[in-house]
Amino acid sequence: MLLETALMCMATNIYHEAKHEPLVGRIAVAQVVMNRVEDKRYPDTVCEVVKQGLTYKNGKVVIGRCMFSWYCDGRSDYINKADPKWRDSLRIASMVITDKITLDVTEGSTHYHATYVRPAWAKTKTKTVRISKHIFYRWER
Repeated sequence: MLLETALMCMATNIYHEAKHEPLVGRIAVAQVVMNRVEDKRYPDTVCEVVKQGLTYKNGKVVIGRCMFSWYCDGRSDYINKADPKWRDSLRIASMVITDKITLDVTEGSTHYHATYVRPAWAKTKTKTVRISKHIFYRWER
């Protein structure tokens, strides 16, 4: 059950963050989640990492204050389960979570952003790689 829950959280994140990216870009987004799970500065499970963000006292997420923008952008998180990109997201999530893909194409990255934004935090991280429309960063220990 835990693996199935993690798989759904990871696949949902891949789908919303990178469904239009090439395969390596979708894998990279999944690897950032796993890198955070392994990093003591972040939550210990895939779902907690994906859903991490600032919340109000009542538990609701603050719009625009999540680690992954789709999770708290105020838009619908609907997924068309017949979409081939959803099936691909599930496949990639399974391969990354079960260590069938072990080469980290992000070089240990814990952050990324789209090329069309310039977040302030990027100046505090080490740029590792650009994959399609995402730039990846590592937070040095």
